[in-house]
Amino acid sequence: MDWMASLHGLAGGVLIGLSATWLMATLGRIAGISGIVGNLITQRGPKGDSAWRVAFLLGLISGPLVIMALGGGLGNVAGNPGGVIGAPVGGVGLMLVAGLLVGVGTGLGSGCTSGHGVCGLARLAPRSMAATGMFLLTALVTVYISRHLLGLGGGA
Repeated sequence: MDWMASLHGLAGGVLIGLSATWLMATLGRIAGISGIVGNLITQRGPKGDSAWRVAFLLGLISGPLVIMALGGGLGNVAGNPGGVIGAPVGGVGLMLVAGLLVGVGTGLGSGCTSGHGVCGLARLAPRSMAATGMFLLTALVTVYISRHLLGLGGGA
């Protein structure tokens, strides 16, 4: 077992939890990425509501960049500590379709894994429990179809 990777994961989870708690405590907002991005793009919500959204998104992007600049690398990729994330296994076209389906899913589910899975489950929201269960079931079915029926991706 790679203890350092486990500690990194633990630290990341704690930071996600703290940031979600901070956002709820200070602004009364859910740290759901699809809602943050969607409302930033459509400019829904109160006037002047975009500053915290931009700051939150910049934090998501700059955090890993700071870690990389400090020599932290890209992290543990597929069990290979020295690995680097490469080209999509199924090709760029499949990734575009997958991204589109995720976007449609977040609209249909009224949120994403961060909003429902992190924040909603912490609040014991029944709707979030159902949504997160559906996310997991969909992920299981997708991996089974892509790996075992379509033969995409290697074993992991």
